[in-house]
Amino acid sequence: MRGIRGWRIFLLSLGLIFWSLGCDKCWDSYIEIKGESGLIEIICIDQDGDGYYAQAGCGTEVDCDDTNPYIYPGAVELCDGVDNQCPGDAGYGEVDEGCGGGVPAQEVSAGQYHTCALLSSGAVKCWGYNAYGQLGNGSTVDSSVPVDVVGISDAISISAGRYHTCALLSSGAIKCWGWNEEGQLGDGGTVDSPVPVDVVGISNAISISAGRYHTCAVLSSGAVKCWGRNGNGQLGNGSTVDSSVPVDVVGINDAINISAGGYHTCALLSSGAVKCWGANSSGQLGDGNYNDSNVPMDVIGITDVISISTGRYHTCAVLSSGAVKCWGDNQDGQLGDGSTVYESNVPVDVVGINDAISISAGYHHSCAILSTGAVKCWGDNWNGQLGDGNIYDSNVPVEVLGITDAVKISAGGWHTCAVLSSGAVKCWGNNEYGQLGNGTFGFSNVPVDVVGIGP
Repeated sequence: MRGIRGWRIFLLSLGLIFWSLGCDKCWDSYIEIKGESGLIEIICIDQDGDGYYAQAGCGTEVDCDDTNPYIYPGAVELCDGVDNQCPGDAGYGEVDEGCGGGVPAQEVSAGQYHTCALLSSGAVKCWGYNAYGQLGNGSTVDSSVPVDVVGISDAISISAGRYHTCALLSSGAIKCWGWNEEGQLGDGGTVDSPVPVDVVGISNAISISAGRYHTCAVLSSGAVKCWGRNGNGQLGNGSTVDSSVPVDVVGINDAINISAGGYHTCALLSSGAVKCWGANSSGQLGDGNYNDSNVPMDVIGITDVISISTGRYHTCAVLSSGAVKCWGDNQDGQLGDGSTVYESNVPVDVVGINDAISISAGYHHSCAILSTGAVKCWGDNWNGQLGDGNIYDSNVPVEVLGITDAVKISAGGWHTCAVLSSGAVKCWGNNEYGQLGNGTFGFSNVPVDVVGIGP
């Protein structure tokens, strides 16, 4: 008798251990000892048949999310052609409920913890972190699925910064929303806004870029205006004074594209040359030194650029040949040159890419679309933002798994997103605030579908 009681205590303890451990596949189970015989029965509930078991509760809870064993009733549909819902959930019995039949995306922009997509209709949807209203839906509630930005139906380009977002409208006007402590919304104030507000005095913009705490635009004349924080000269107007309204960047009248990074900015000129200004502690201006500049400086040795992108402390460019060059911080391998040198103040060659058509620099990683539609990324990968199925940094480009038809790419804080030729959007990497848009909050080191966008 004492032996059976001892086994009972041991088995119950073992059950509690299994119950308390976090794992990829967890049992919702209990151990029942039947009478003095000591008969053991383990009961598991897996009502949706996905191989996962809800951890909370014993023997009666229902698992309702294929990607997260801790979430049950209320999980969203996964858009995988299978009914993953459970009895009692909205949409139970409907295959891919809430998926498909959406509007295709034309562009995507990844911020630090949020993401936005420009739809073919001209509307904008955003998802992820929303503490400052950067999703633009009138609230400050995070969302793991796309929500509509209020009052925008004619956008032609979008850009997500750290905690703010901006849209370029077909009229040439610009609207921004979210965090505004540094004046980065450009409306003349410093009050956050969870809905879009008008940028003062701009009616002829052709390109827009939201940085960490500042924003810049190219005008139809080729001039550039910037607004927001200016402590490192990132507004390019010859001062280091912040501005809540757009100010003129000195000496540029032939810009065709713009990219606002962490604390610096770069412009692509019609000649194919690049000029940068602002913070330069890691050599991110590419002018051969490490001195900040509040006016534009020439990037050394580049005359045939077709695409540029600024990260937090580094910059990358695609050349007309399809080669890629990067400069600035390299502590996580984000320059892609295969070296372990911490930084470079002049452009260096990214290894093994000769057919790139587009580039995006994130906080500490970089990604390029190739002419084939494949995507390669390099640099920091702690959150899986390189999309190659692991979490190991890489100082050379690695291929993102399962993407063969990308048309747009955006590298954010610690996640990355791409628009496919179909208009669908896939994201990968950090998902702490739902910035992958797949209805969960679990990170993914491979691309996942953003729900409700695409054909």
